[in-house]
Amino acid sequence: MLGGMEMRTWIEPVVAGAQLASSFYDTGLLLVVKNYYNQTNSSAHSNENSQQKAISNFFIIYKLLDGLTPLLSAYGLAKLGDLKSRKISICVPLLGYLLSRILLLLLILQMWPIEVMYGAAVLHGLSGGFTTYWASIMALVSKGSSESRRSLRLIVVELIYGIAGFVGSIASGHLFVSFHLSYRHGAVLVSCSVALYAFCLLYSLFVLRVPKTARSCPLASSEPNHPDIKLAEDDGGEPHFHESRSSMVPSKLIIAMLFVAAIMYDSTVVGAMDVLPFFLLKEPLSWGPVYIGYANAAGYLIFITSFLGVFMFSRVFRDTTMIMMGIVSFSAGILIMAFVRWTYLFYVARGVMLFALIPLPTIRSLLSKHIEGTSYGKLLL
Repeated sequence: MLGGMEMRTWIEPVVAGAQLASSFYDTGLLLVVKNYYNQTNSSAHSNENSQQKAISNFFIIYKLLDGLTPLLSAYGLAKLGDLKSRKISICVPLLGYLLSRILLLLLILQMWPIEVMYGAAVLHGLSGGFTTYWASIMALVSKGSSESRRSLRLIVVELIYGIAGFVGSIASGHLFVSFHLSYRHGAVLVSCSVALYAFCLLYSLFVLRVPKTARSCPLASSEPNHPDIKLAEDDGGEPHFHESRSSMVPSKLIIAMLFVAAIMYDSTVVGAMDVLPFFLLKEPLSWGPVYIGYANAAGYLIFITSFLGVFMFSRVFRDTTMIMMGIVSFSAGILIMAFVRWTYLFYVARGVMLFALIPLPTIRSLLSKHIEGTSYGKLLL
């Protein structure tokens, strides 16, 4: 019975299912948009250029709506999650995911105009979006793990996220091409995404249990010289512990710098990755659905290599050193990506980014060690 209750605190099925669904949706949306503008611009003089411009303009507006609307609801949902239950700030975004994906499915089946997806982006954003969802996942994982194991626990969740995305991306291109209803390409792919989001929402509502806060033993810390404890001897010569007063008060400067570093790095990575699909659709690569799926899978493979990097390097290097390794890895890879003209060079650039995802989970772990668990969800936003 106890083991069953403990299993109900596992967030991994939600992470895996939602990311598998997300990888289906990302490939489906990109190719549905491409097909839509390919049909509307079929008589244009410069077909590829006009199509590329239309796709870019669509995704600029879509990403802006999807990224800005969570500002209206994310803080409130995070506060509710802190005060009431973390399930609130997980289930509400999942509901938004589900409804917005249903809109894409209806668009395909009913042949609605592509502008309907702007409404889907707003709906998804107002429900908290990825910002609230992922911050709540990280807060839930941090709450249920000890301080000494937190970095590894967080990167394991990132690993599951990456494996699910890798598998989903590999399958998505084939599903888009091989399975469709009449001429409505993508209907089966998006239906699978909707079904997976429905499963994640039901699991979160009726199965998932919020874990109790794990207590960390100071003497069991993974750090050889724990900064919070000093060994001293009293007048009687017996050893005892004195807590360092400076370590009792979290440094606001350290928290602020970690927070700014996470925002800057995440903005850089997201900005580069948002532009990359447009580059793959046009010459010199001009990739179709299957190769687009492979390209997305190569991106998710970095989650696996980053996990292995943390697993190996955390025994040797400090967290700050691992963060710098990740930043250098991404910077070098994206520099090579700027000059890609052949398929093999794209995968070379992706290969250089092997440890590009180490910084964010490591920064989250450092942040969680400086603040109380009850406010962690709001800070991650």
